[in-house]
Amino acid sequence: MTAELVRGQNHPLSRNRVEIRVSAGAAVLALAVTGDETGRPAGPGALAHPGARVLPGLEVPDRVGDRHRFTVDLDAVGEAVHRVRVLLVLPPGGPARFGAVAAPHVAVAEPEGAELAAYTVTGLDSESALVALELYRRQGAWKVRAVGQGYAGGLGALLADAGLAGPAAEGLTAAALGLTASGDITLAALPGGAAPTLPHGARSPYDAAPGAPEGPAAPAPQPPDPFPATAAPYAGTPGPTPSAGPSSADTVGGPAGATTGAGAVGAAGAAGGPPTIDYAHPRRRRTSAEAPEPAPRPGPAADPGQPPRPVAGDASGWSMDERLYNQVWGMFEDLARTVAAYRGAVDFADSRLDRELDAALSDPAARLGGSANAARDTARARRDDLVAQARAVLDRDLAQLTAEAEVVEPALPPAYARWSAPVWHGRSTPAEAPLALRLGDLSLPERPELRIPMLMRVPLERGLWIDNGRTGSEAAMTMDTDRLRRAAMDMAVAHAVRLLAVHPADALSVHVIDAAGAGAASLAPLVRAGVLAAPPAAGAEGVTRTLERLTRRVDLVQMALRAGAPEDLPPDVDPAEQLLVVHDFPHGFDDRSVTRLRYLADEGPAVGVHLLMVADRDEASAYGPLLDPLWRSLMRLSPVPDHHLADPWVQHAWTFEPDLPPHGSRVLEQALERIAQDRRSARR
Repeated sequence: MTAELVRGQNHPLSRNRVEIRVSAGAAVLALAVTGDETGRPAGPGALAHPGARVLPGLEVPDRVGDRHRFTVDLDAVGEAVHRVRVLLVLPPGGPARFGAVAAPHVAVAEPEGAELAAYTVTGLDSESALVALELYRRQGAWKVRAVGQGYAGGLGALLADAGLAGPAAEGLTAAALGLTASGDITLAALPGGAAPTLPHGARSPYDAAPGAPEGPAAPAPQPPDPFPATAAPYAGTPGPTPSAGPSSADTVGGPAGATTGAGAVGAAGAAGGPPTIDYAHPRRRRTSAEAPEPAPRPGPAADPGQPPRPVAGDASGWSMDERLYNQVWGMFEDLARTVAAYRGAVDFADSRLDRELDAALSDPAARLGGSANAARDTARARRDDLVAQARAVLDRDLAQLTAEAEVVEPALPPAYARWSAPVWHGRSTPAEAPLALRLGDLSLPERPELRIPMLMRVPLERGLWIDNGRTGSEAAMTMDTDRLRRAAMDMAVAHAVRLLAVHPADALSVHVIDAAGAGAASLAPLVRAGVLAAPPAAGAEGVTRTLERLTRRVDLVQMALRAGAPEDLPPDVDPAEQLLVVHDFPHGFDDRSVTRLRYLADEGPAVGVHLLMVADRDEASAYGPLLDPLWRSLMRLSPVPDHHLADPWVQHAWTFEPDLPPHGSRVLEQALERIAQDRRSARR
C-alpha cells in the first residue's frame, strides 16, 4: 500500500534500492543533490544534473520532460552521504512558475514495482525550483521525507540555500538550465571549462532572480541558522529574525554545521604579551582537509524488524559535544515534522468528513430513503480509520524519540545538561568555550513529557530577554507579581552562572545593572562569590558608568578589527567576552542610556559584548515604537512554562520550560565556588 505523504511527513523505506518517479504538469528537469548529515553538499560535485548525470549510487535523466524515472542505490552512495534530495526545476522557455501548472507528483517505488511512498507538491505559486523530497539516513536506516520547499529565485536560489554559492554554483545553474527546446545539452564543458551557452532567445538563469534570492514558500523550512524559537529551539547559529508566527512566537534556530558563531573573544595572549582577540569559534579552528570525527554506529536492534537502539552522539561533528548538539537538533526536527504530519492527517480527515457529510445531506432522495444515515456512518468510520493510522505512526515515532532522549540526556555535557544532572557534581575546569548553552526545554502537547533541550549557540549572536511582565503570557498572569519578578531574576542569574561555569577561567566578565537594587536577593550568590567584574551598578550614575565602559570597549574593538590590529588595544580593555545583565529596564535609564543600550544590543554581539535583560515591556511603553527594534533583536524567554516559541518549518507553538536549579539544591553555590577557585588559580 502506498503511503501518501503530506509536507514534512516521513516514512521508513523497506529497501535501499528504490526508483524515483516524477510526473509534472509541464516539462521539468529532475536533479539530485547529496549532502552530509546536516544536509549540506560537499561541493559542486554533489549535484547530479544533465551535464554531469552520474553520482555514486544514482544517475539522473539527461532530458527535460513531464515524466521521469531514475534509480537510487542507497547502499552505493557512500558513508559520507546522509541525504539525497530530489530537485525539480522549470527550464527556460517553458512555464515560469509551478503555480501555473498542475502540481508535481513524486513517488519512491520498488524498481519496476509498487510505490512505497508518494507526495504531491501542492501550494506552489511563483516558485520555479523546488526540493520535492529527500531520502535520509537515520540511525542506520533510510527514510523518505516530503519536503516541498520552493524557490521563486529558481535553481540559483536553491543552490545558494544549500550552501553552494559563487562562480562554481553559477556554472552549475547554467549547466543545468542550458538546454535546447528539444532537451539536448548545448554545453561545451562542465563548470570550470568553456562557458555554457543558452538556447536562442532564452534568458540567463540569473535574470529570474535579481538581487537576493527569495525565501522558500511557507510553510516550508526557512534556512535556519537553524536550536529549539527566538531561540531551532536552537539557536544553533545566527538565529533567524523573529517572525510573526502563531501566537507571535519567536523562531528557533539551526544545526551546528550551518554557520560558525561570530564574536568569540579569545583569551589573553602569551604571558607578558599584549591581549589578542580571536573571533573564530574554538571548534572551527580546523583545516579544511581535516575530516570530522566519525559518529558511533547505531546499536543492534532489540528485535528483528525493530529500529536500532539509539546511541548518544549518533551524528556527525568535530567532537562529541558537536555530535550531541547535532543529535539534539535532529530530535527537535524529527519531533516537529512527525507532529506536523499527524496534525495534517487529522485536518485532512476532518475536512474530508465535512465534504462527505455535506454531499450526503445535500441529496433529498438520500435523506428521505434513509441512506444518508449509512453514508454518515461510513464517512465517520473513514475519518476515524485515517486518524487511527496517523496516530499509530505518531506513536511509533514518539516512542523512538523518547528512547533516544533517554539515552542522550545523561550523556550531555554541563553546557547542555539540566541543573539536576549528575554531571554538574563532577565538573573540571573547561579548556575552551562551549559550542552551545541550554536555556530550557521544549515540548509539544501530543507528548508533553518528551522534552527536547533548547540550545543556543555560543557566543550568543542575539541577546536574551527574560520577560517578567504579567501580560506576556497566560501562565504569567496567574502568578503574583513579586514571585514572577523573582523567578525571572533567578532565571537570569542561573544563565549567568552557567555561562561562567562552562567558560575557561577569566574568559567571561559579567556586569550587572540593578538601578533600584530590586534584584539584590537573586544576585547575592554572584556577589558573595566575587565573580562579577564590578559590584552591581545602582542608580542613574551607575547605569551611565557601566554603559559608557562597555560602549567604549565595543568602539575600540571595532576600530582595532577594521585596522587589522586587534593586538594594539589599550591595556585597560578586557579581551574576555562581556555579559551585561540588566534588571528592571528602563528604571534608572535616561534617553542617552537607552540609546547606548540599543547600540550594545545591535553592535555588541559581533565584538563579544552580550546582553541579558530582565524587563517588562509594558514598563517601557512610554518610549513608544522607539524600542520596538530592541525587543525584536532579543530572544524572548519566559520564567514560567509558556508556548511562545515556534520552529522554522511548520510554526508549531512549542511550550518552553525554563531550566532552573532544583529547589533546595546547592548546585548553583557549588558551581560558583569552583568558578571563584578557578579564577584565583588562573591569576597566580
